[in-house]
Amino acid sequence: MAMASLSPLRPTLQPHLNQHSLSRLYPFSLHHSRRPSLLCKAKEDPTTTTSSSPLSLGIAVSGLVASPVIAYSLYTLKTTGCGLPPGPGGSLGALEGVSYLIVAGIVVWSIVTKVRTGSGLPAGPYGLLGGAEGLAYLTLAAIVVVFGLQIYETGSLPGPLPSEQCFG
Repeated sequence: MAMASLSPLRPTLQPHLNQHSLSRLYPFSLHHSRRPSLLCKAKEDPTTTTSSSPLSLGIAVSGLVASPVIAYSLYTLKTTGCGLPPGPGGSLGALEGVSYLIVAGIVVWSIVTKVRTGSGLPAGPYGLLGGAEGLAYLTLAAIVVVFGLQIYETGSLPGPLPSEQCFG
């Protein structure tokens, strides 16, 4: 019977290692062989790397201001049947309208980022952008509930401009 011998193609020379040289080579374990490791890094998406920029801070603060404005608007809509009054020079009504746009923008940005990267918006500076994102989704849920109740009870929503019915 023929014996097969398995040997490396090239002989390797291993230097004589004592206990001291082993501890320098493998400082954490002397009993286990070193295993190869695989490290994978994904490229950062340029649309989500604004987490530390002044723009993302501005968006986060805007979102955190817009959500309470909408909450007050929804409360006013539910109790009076009308949105916020126009205010001096229409400023309060404009703030209400811009707040709805900010919350919608944050939710759309979050959904697009989720589809592209598999995760939501970055936390942003001090976690504010992540907080604004979460608050925007809660605000969106409140909008759906209050608008649904308003349509169910009255059959319509008030228009975006001041009308005689509300502020006449």
